[in-house]
Amino acid sequence: MILGCYPSGDSPVTKIDSYFEYSEVMSPHEGVSFPTESTSSTARKAVAEALRKTDPVGARAVENETNWRRNYLTHFRRAVEAGIGEPPAAHSIAADGLHALHADMLYDDVPLDAAIDTLPLAQALHTQTVVGTEEPDTTLSIPYKGERLSGSSLLDQLDVWVNQGVITLSCADAVRTVQANPEWLRLEGDTVVILGAGAEMGPLRALLRWGADVAAVDLPTVELQSRIAELASHGAGRVHLPARVLTNRPANVGANLVNELPSIAHWLDGFDGRLVLGNYCYADGAMHVRVSMAGDALGAHMTSLRPDTALAFLATPTDVFAVPREDVDRANDAYGARSISKLMRQPLRIASGGRLLQRNYPPGANPGICDALVPQQGPNYALAKRIQRWRATTARHEGLAVSLNVAPATRTHSVLKNKALAAAYAGAHRFGVEIFDPATSNTLMAALLVHDLRAGAPSQVEPWQDEANNAAHGGLWTGAYHPRSALGLAAVLGIGALRN
Repeated sequence: MILGCYPSGDSPVTKIDSYFEYSEVMSPHEGVSFPTESTSSTARKAVAEALRKTDPVGARAVENETNWRRNYLTHFRRAVEAGIGEPPAAHSIAADGLHALHADMLYDDVPLDAAIDTLPLAQALHTQTVVGTEEPDTTLSIPYKGERLSGSSLLDQLDVWVNQGVITLSCADAVRTVQANPEWLRLEGDTVVILGAGAEMGPLRALLRWGADVAAVDLPTVELQSRIAELASHGAGRVHLPARVLTNRPANVGANLVNELPSIAHWLDGFDGRLVLGNYCYADGAMHVRVSMAGDALGAHMTSLRPDTALAFLATPTDVFAVPREDVDRANDAYGARSISKLMRQPLRIASGGRLLQRNYPPGANPGICDALVPQQGPNYALAKRIQRWRATTARHEGLAVSLNVAPATRTHSVLKNKALAAAYAGAHRFGVEIFDPATSNTLMAALLVHDLRAGAPSQVEPWQDEANNAAHGGLWTGAYHPRSALGLAAVLGIGALRN
């Protein structure tokens, strides 16, 4: 049932959008913003400061970069490589990168870090609660190719994914542990705050099926909030929504993280028990950085105020990661195996001037560097996702509870609207990469979130090892070829599949 006044939906929710235009929800407050109109200058400064102590040559290269939008990939890779083998260096990179961003970014012309504690509330938010009408289903099941896998069928699929190099063994073990402890799924005693509650990759649907308590934060639009309400009412949990009595917004529920940050922080502090603050927001271009920084400022504030707060993120597989020796060896075995692509490799490499089908890792690399940054996604996307990784590293180092797991490449709306990426995804299976449907990804990643919150696994020796643990990379880490060197060919092969 629904407690309080709420917009109604036309039909039960079958899909939750992952893509939101924050600029469409108007406010008299600009909220989180860049100090200048150039987002590139802010990004360059952050990456330079991140590298300054551990790689001063790399820092100067960033500062001297004249074509950031084209060449940012090199510098983001360097910000990973400089921290390998030296945990203090990795911690410094993360902390200094975040410090530079927080020193630069503003909230209504006030330094971002000061906004939550010093600015008056633009709107006092109260809580509306939607109580689900179903009984909790605490049997772990994951939708996959038209079926729901549970019990032995789920265990068998985990084995298949591990054997095919789609997920790590630690990922499969984590899901098996959750399956063996179904009482964990309700996350009793926790309130999971989902920033970007309507995101396709978010855990809302799974958590509500399992009977969890959720604080859902997303834009105050009638369509989106109606979908969330409908999903909540057909679930088994409780959804708490930020609401207002008087509003100039399209809906009286929901909140814009970018320009209502102090109000959201004040609202969340009113909840009892432990909060799990999960950032699943996405937006296009510079807005993605703004919303990621809003979420980061909120996380820093809440963990300072309530140190038992846990932080949760999904890492994109299209980034730079250090990967363990076993994945490197598997990729090199694939490179040496007899296949059609091996027969075509040499002529394709000659025709492309060496750009196509490059080896993923040099032999014996330990760890290897999987550089799967995709130029089409752009530097703002790379920075927004790196902010989350930096925060996870810093929070773990401070002893806070963190869940950050690499999610598989997924057919979300935000990806498929890009024709080049849609084609590459359609052809990715030719190179050993499995592209997941959203329903599979979001349930799998929700199960990993439950594992992280309940199993209490200790941090690894190095931050890169924490990121590699429980990774569902989809095969990008174990593929024979450097991802960008196969991307264009995958797109060409995938165009036919899209037409069919």
